[in-house]
Amino acid sequence: MHELGIIVHVIRTVEEVGEENHLTEVRSVTCEIGEVSGVVPEYLTDCWQYARRKSELLKDSELKIEILPGVTVCEDCGKTYSTVKYAKQCPYCESYATHLVQGNGFSIKEIEGA
Repeated sequence: MHELGIIVHVIRTVEEVGEENHLTEVRSVTCEIGEVSGVVPEYLTDCWQYARRKSELLKDSELKIEILPGVTVCEDCGKTYSTVKYAKQCPYCESYATHLVQGNGFSIKEIEGA
């Protein structure tokens, strides 16, 4: 389960940002997760519930998750389409000359603190 490692990294990053900005508490952390990133949101939430309690700054915080859709572009026809629905083959021209342009990343989007 790599989600625990991700959460440990997120918490360390948020604590550093909190220290730099003199925060006394973090109310929420919003993360963007790509639809095809391999990160399981439910596992991430479970790990957050465990790990946040070990941080004074984050102990009462909420993890918010936004899913970014997987989008693939076809190099032959130039159209984009849903990666999850159609995978590697373009639904417009049936080409396999495609590549993922969005949806495999992970980032901290927002930290709400006081």
